[in-house]
Amino acid sequence: MYRLSARQILSIALLSALFAAITVACFDRFGNRLQPATSAFVETPATGITDPSVAGDERNNIEVYRTISPGVVFITSTAAGRSFFDQGERSGTGSGSIIDDQGHVLTNFHVIEGAQRLSVSFGGDKSYPANVIGTDPDTDLAVIKVDAPREVLTVVPLGDSDKLIVGQKVLAIGNPFGLDRTLTTGVISGLQRPIRARNGRPIDAAIQTDASINPGNSGGPLLDSQGRMIGINSQILSPAGGSVGVGFAVPVNTAKRVVPQLIRDGEVVRPKLGISTLTVRELRGQVRAPVDEGVFIYQVTPNGSAAAAGLRGLGQTADNDVVIGDIIVAIDGEQVADRDDLYRALDKRKVGETIRVEVFRDGRKMTVPVRLLPERRGVFRR
Repeated sequence: MYRLSARQILSIALLSALFAAITVACFDRFGNRLQPATSAFVETPATGITDPSVAGDERNNIEVYRTISPGVVFITSTAAGRSFFDQGERSGTGSGSIIDDQGHVLTNFHVIEGAQRLSVSFGGDKSYPANVIGTDPDTDLAVIKVDAPREVLTVVPLGDSDKLIVGQKVLAIGNPFGLDRTLTTGVISGLQRPIRARNGRPIDAAIQTDASINPGNSGGPLLDSQGRMIGINSQILSPAGGSVGVGFAVPVNTAKRVVPQLIRDGEVVRPKLGISTLTVRELRGQVRAPVDEGVFIYQVTPNGSAAAAGLRGLGQTADNDVVIGDIIVAIDGEQVADRDDLYRALDKRKVGETIRVEVFRDGRKMTVPVRLLPERRGVFRR
């Protein structure tokens, strides 16, 4: 049997202690990076808010603000100048909501777009650094993560935007014009409003409200009377740039679908046909089409979904005559009149699904099965 001397035993004990200390330090520093990149949404109403059916309106306003406002943050983004002649730093501000105890913050993409540095304030002078986790320009949503102690994180619970009705009370908390945690109230003025992201993509089913929303409110929560987020304040309709009582919020159910992907992958991977298009309406008077509405396939991307399925773009004969490509008129029986219809149809599908694309080709209608491949973009992550 091999015998250890007292000196050897002491050396082994010291080395074991040193290794344990290093392991603990590494886990403390990097452990968060090893956690699964998911967000456990809180969907139960916050405590501290009396049932609105038995509380007066003023009391409800006070309780919702007192309970939820600590979870609404002030975001400051800083970016370099845009040109040789503009080499100074530019800063912008917006709002966001803490959505879990890991420090993930839900906001608008346009609040943090192009940011090189981000800081988050919970009110007062103290601020904390934050990093971009994921962005989705198509829905104007983004997730950032603030490096702040857990004791300052108040999670904003999420509601269900599919159950909203016109006329119900809503509250907005945000930072308009840099004014910390401002509360405004109103009602839902309309539902299913079509608005557009900055990249031109339609954002369906937006919530319209008359609660005052101004620059700086972007990214902040639109709440129901139980303090649950039912939308993310994003846009206003205003000829002069200020609030005129027509504001729009992205439905929270859209965020529920998008946010887990942003945290996991940094982006939303959507199915793509792999085509460039023109609409029948755009070419009316220039091209004789067999239909009044639809989407011309102008060009087919090599190795894309459409190319693999045999869909055709604009072509040319040996005599240099132009041959019109396929005209998409429906997907799985849903009419496609323009690009917006095309986006909506694809947004409901998943990568790997096979769809039935109805097209007009050579004067007759035909159905082409197309297996959807992913659309990826450069991940906006720091």
